[in-house]
Amino acid sequence: MAVVEELLRTEENGAISFGNYKLETKAKLENYEHGGDLYKVKTYKELTKLEKNGMFAYESQPGTSVIDFKETEDGVTFIVEADEDTQITVGLEEDTEYSVTVGDTNIGKMKTNLSGKLSISVELEHAGEIAVKIVKNG
Repeated sequence: MAVVEELLRTEENGAISFGNYKLETKAKLENYEHGGDLYKVKTYKELTKLEKNGMFAYESQPGTSVIDFKETEDGVTFIVEADEDTQITVGLEEDTEYSVTVGDTNIGKMKTNLSGKLSISVELEHAGEIAVKIVKNG
């Protein structure tokens, strides 16, 4: 298990990692610059939330640690880790269809709402960590 002790960090591959679901009290880090963007993270055992340039990017309830979070114009990929099952919402393009893969399972096509949010449930209680891939269809 690899919680992100510094709350938000840049990885060698250009991705970011963030969140610490082991914290008992809320912690946050603001104005973290990465790739010309400013990030803000709030995290603790009940919630992990990431904003990019003041806009919603990621949220999980309960809290998670997210490793190798990488956004492209086609979607987002990351590894999520927690002690229990979690509900994850990511910010993507509004009213767009995406294919969602959690671990080795293609859970199908999902469409974002008018605010661009897509929510999935991830079973982590016995997995520890699992890869998530969300790719735009078309």
